[in-house]
Amino acid sequence: MESQIRYQFSETIWKHEGTGGWYFVSLPIKLSKEIREHFKWQEQGWGRMKAKVQLKGLEWQTAIWFDTKRDTYLLPIKAEVRRKTDVGINEWIDLILWI
Repeated sequence: MESQIRYQFSETIWKHEGTGGWYFVSLPIKLSKEIREHFKWQEQGWGRMKAKVQLKGLEWQTAIWFDTKRDTYLLPIKAEVRRKTDVGINEWIDLILWI
């Protein structure tokens, strides 16, 4: 995937209470609206969009999902990423996202 547009933001990590207890970062609403306005055509099933992310110097390929209940994109933060970057739940983190 060729990275085109770079977005930088800070948010907190939260844990979904459902089965599996996934960890996420909710993109800022304003940022999500901008991304959706310009790149909705790239969404695949369930509002999934490919992305590249950087956290504390670690870059990885992933996807963001549009959550209609929260009206924002969600970025999953896998256990491996949390371990390598030493981040945890409710921690404020700085991220770079490429769409």
